[in-house]
Amino acid sequence: MHWDYATPFTLPRVPEAADIDGLNHTNNAVYVRWCEQIGWAHSEALGLSLEDYRRLDRAMAIRRGEYDYILPTVEGEALTLATWLVGGDGKLAMERRFQLVRNSDGATVLRGRWDLVCIDIAAGKPRRMPPEFLEAYMPAIVG
Repeated sequence: MHWDYATPFTLPRVPEAADIDGLNHTNNAVYVRWCEQIGWAHSEALGLSLEDYRRLDRAMAIRRGEYDYILPTVEGEALTLATWLVGGDGKLAMERRFQLVRNSDGATVLRGRWDLVCIDIAAGKPRRMPPEFLEAYMPAIVG
């Protein structure tokens, strides 16, 4: 598959009947849910879980999300969703990208990006990333 960046973190996805909307293709909201799922799976693979976020009272919150819906997908179609961290200032902000590819022909069907900001969970306000975040996330950033 042709990926937008090297070394993607990937998850296989197959739209089910409940994912299909009135136009007989995968509903856009399903892609957003899948992006959330792979974002968490990638974070956990890097060593930071939801429990770690709670323990540290810090989280990477989505400040902005953008999705480009390029091609439709249908029930039962084998897809691969990829994600990367592509930028980070080492203080407050990071950027995560997504690419969803149809396995049968390698066509990209979706691209997405999140601008993330580190917040203090209890206060809901921006705070610097703790050392645990820097140690897990910064080495994973691809260019």
